[in-house]
Amino acid sequence: MRKVSISVLVLLLIALSKNAYAMHISEGILPPAEATVTFIISLPFVFFGFYYIYRIKKSNPLFMPLIGLIGASIFVLSAFPIPVPIAGTCSHPAGTGLGAIILGPFASIVVAFVSLLIQALFMAHGGITTLGANTLTMGVIGSFLGLAGYKIARKMGFNFFISGFIAGFIADIATYAATAFILAISLSPDFFPAFKEISIAFVPTQIPLGILEGIVTGFAVKYIYTHKPELININIFKLETLKN
Repeated sequence: MRKVSISVLVLLLIALSKNAYAMHISEGILPPAEATVTFIISLPFVFFGFYYIYRIKKSNPLFMPLIGLIGASIFVLSAFPIPVPIAGTCSHPAGTGLGAIILGPFASIVVAFVSLLIQALFMAHGGITTLGANTLTMGVIGSFLGLAGYKIARKMGFNFFISGFIAGFIADIATYAATAFILAISLSPDFFPAFKEISIAFVPTQIPLGILEGIVTGFAVKYIYTHKPELININIFKLETLKN
């Protein structure tokens, strides 16, 4: 009976919105309490991110064009839906692993926040009430865990491409896992079965997408460190000396 109720919940949410299980949680999906809590958690990261950007742009004007470049990449990646055959919904890359490596995690959070806001306002992708939750999953969790994966890989001696691949893959999978967690804890009294159902629905598309995002991030990081190392010096949170 419990398994049936969880399956009915999944099917009902899919019927409510085709983006309900996308990494952008759709408008109106979260109850008011969960929507408010996730917004409150995300807000300090966004505020500090704006302050972080303000500090760097005062000392190096190249940082703003770099934000524009990385921001455009994150916007395009996160707005590119891929159908999920099993769930009847869509999934997509995140791009915040690359953003965290090049811009720093807090600037990456701001870029994700702005991208999510524009998509919610003009593309019906995500929502205003779920902006905090989407910023938390894609911006905060995706950026910090992606960056952590990159730094650990570099300390273990992996080259830029492999380290970038790991960052992109982790950021993508962590974002989707965090979204599944929020949906399960918000919408079902039986957390673990709901989390399992939601997570399994994404496996056929999210794993290939994570690998693809890892490859793109790996090539981008390798190219920037090899051909444009001066861009990395802009970042206050310098990750390492520019040696491979």
